[in-house]
Amino acid sequence: MMETWIDILTAPDTAFLRRALWAGLLAAPAFGVTGSYVVARRLSGMAGSIAHCILGGIGLALFLQAREIAPWFTPAVGSLVSALAAALILGVVSLRSREREDTVIGALWALGMSAGLLFIAHTPGYIDPMRYLFGDILMVSPNQLRGIAALDGIILLPAVLLYPRFLAVCFDEEFARVRGLKVEGYYLLLLALAALTIVQLVQVVGIVMVIALLTVPAATAGFFVTRLWQMMLGATLYCGAAVVAGLLLAYRLNWPAGPAIILTAGTVYLALLAVRSLTGNQK
Repeated sequence: MMETWIDILTAPDTAFLRRALWAGLLAAPAFGVTGSYVVARRLSGMAGSIAHCILGGIGLALFLQAREIAPWFTPAVGSLVSALAAALILGVVSLRSREREDTVIGALWALGMSAGLLFIAHTPGYIDPMRYLFGDILMVSPNQLRGIAALDGIILLPAVLLYPRFLAVCFDEEFARVRGLKVEGYYLLLLALAALTIVQLVQVVGIVMVIALLTVPAATAGFFVTRLWQMMLGATLYCGAAVVAGLLLAYRLNWPAGPAIILTAGTVYLALLAVRSLTGNQK
């Protein structure tokens, strides 16, 4: 008789699986809320560029630590610094520069990845970049769980308190300007929140798959709702469900956990998209 999911989670030798589940569930609210803003404001390309720039910060941190130049500059610090720097650059370029936005996104995307791989290549010892590119939620430590919970508070507090202002910036910038809102400032803050969420998400599924889990739950929730707050709630619940189902699949079939989570979330989204297209339902 097959074990139930509860039996698996409560087994003495599956503490790693319980931590992975907590990591995904703790991260789900930040992903659902920020991901909804990203989808509504069409920032997926920028979010992808920010995610790949993180490898540059991680590579620099590993290099500085290995050379004993800056032992305090950990990969977590490098991720945070590089993500926020990328968000600021993209935001300023988007608001001030005449350069094509997609060109800058692509350039920063490639630059971050290349810099990270070069730093890793010149770091003494063997470092597997796959660990950072694809993540390993099963290796989440108790300290990382506390870090995810802390980032949740930092991300969700402004995202919820400033909801009316972000709503205006996402859907009607001209109205927001007329009402006296500093659209540029809120836009940059929104990018910063996306950067923090991406840093959090990289610990769960890695750099390559970060955009899927940031955007797919929000896009899936968008099939059923008409308001942004409803999308946030639906995306949070769906993200949590995808984590639970993906981890169960990974455990049962001996799959890598991160790809299993993304496959679960993406398959449902594509199925709903196909049904919507075939039925002509364009809600």
